[in-house]
Amino acid sequence: MIRAVAECSKVPVIKHYKGVCHVYVDKDAQLSMAEEITLNAKVQRPAVCNAMETLLIDKAIAVRFLPSVAMRLNEKKVELRCDEAALSLLQTAPEGSKLALRPASDQDFFTEYNDYILNVRIVNGVQQAIEHINHYGSAHSDAIVTRNQAHAEQFLREVDSAAVYWNASTRFTDGAEFGMGAEIGISTDKIGARGPMGLEELTSYKWLGIGNGQGCGEDDLRRCRLADCAWPRRADRRTRSR
Repeated sequence: MIRAVAECSKVPVIKHYKGVCHVYVDKDAQLSMAEEITLNAKVQRPAVCNAMETLLIDKAIAVRFLPSVAMRLNEKKVELRCDEAALSLLQTAPEGSKLALRPASDQDFFTEYNDYILNVRIVNGVQQAIEHINHYGSAHSDAIVTRNQAHAEQFLREVDSAAVYWNASTRFTDGAEFGMGAEIGISTDKIGARGPMGLEELTSYKWLGIGNGQGCGEDDLRRCRLADCAWPRRADRRTRSR
């Protein structure tokens, strides 16, 4: 229904679309932290929109990190759909035969599973991770795990999603977690509300101007000082209306 409304509408639509969320484990990540965030993001509640669907791993730490986290995911019955490099690494790893592995198709990386299925891709650094997310993701929630502040700041700045995290799970994208109380949905658009939406995000606002006789002209605007009038400001939330 959401897709049909978005495709047929002649005006912008605020929509809660699919959640193709990513966790990128950087070469400078604390690997024990990365494992915990990976497990939380995927298996704590796999059927929700902020659950991770693709795990991206820097090739520099893939040999140390991927087999270990794969075994922990296997304990939770997670099927791994891997790119060529990840599949080769896991198939030759000790106890790799115990894992539920499949080659990932290109379409898999666009897919929101809402299930115990996880895409895995090995990437060549933070730039390739960002490019993957911006191409395959749904602009919902994505995370980087790293101790490298420069890599984290680049990721936070360049990933074009409603919520982007540094060293935290994508599962935090939620109205209650953000202090909104009741959540209406999570917008993946940029017009109007973006990210978790509470009641306030569905309201509008108006501007209030309080003067003492001023008229408007170019010279008047240049001379107007806040000391002379409470010049136009946005009304606070108590005066907002639907």
